[in-house]
Amino acid sequence: LFVAAVCCVVAVTAQAADTPEPAPAAEPPAANPLVVARAQIKAKQWDKAVAELQRVGLQADADWNNLMGFAMRKKAAPDLAGAERHYDAALRIKPYHRGALEYSGELYLMKGDLPRAEQRLAALQKACPSGCEELADLKEDRAERPDRPLPLAGAGCPSPSRCRRRRTSGP
Repeated sequence: LFVAAVCCVVAVTAQAADTPEPAPAAEPPAANPLVVARAQIKAKQWDKAVAELQRVGLQADADWNNLMGFAMRKKAAPDLAGAERHYDAALRIKPYHRGALEYSGELYLMKGDLPRAEQRLAALQKACPSGCEELADLKEDRAERPDRPLPLAGAGCPSPSRCRRRRTSGP
């Protein structure tokens, strides 16, 4: 009986040695560090989005700069100079960043700088030769304001639809 038990243990041990180790659990994909800021922007929580982006601190990332510019431009007290710096940084990193081209074009329309808005529109046309949402949005915004700047919401804005983006999803 003892010999039979030893044989069984040896057989099980030999079988276990032939069984491959289970593969280690796959690492979950790294979370996008901008996901929280994007959610705050979608919820129109501009100050929270700016704070979150500052916390994340990805200044060398075109998307980070585009989001920062967008949130700074949309705040109750917009920082247009800061927004412009971030859009320009995004475009230095990625010259045909469609979001930065669109949103900086909108910024220039707000400021009444029509030549620069037209430059952004031309760059978007190169970036999207077959068309894209960013190009269509900037064309629409430009057509609505052929010769005047876009008023800031709450600062002489004739109607919210003329002072805010139509696309609600944000960048």
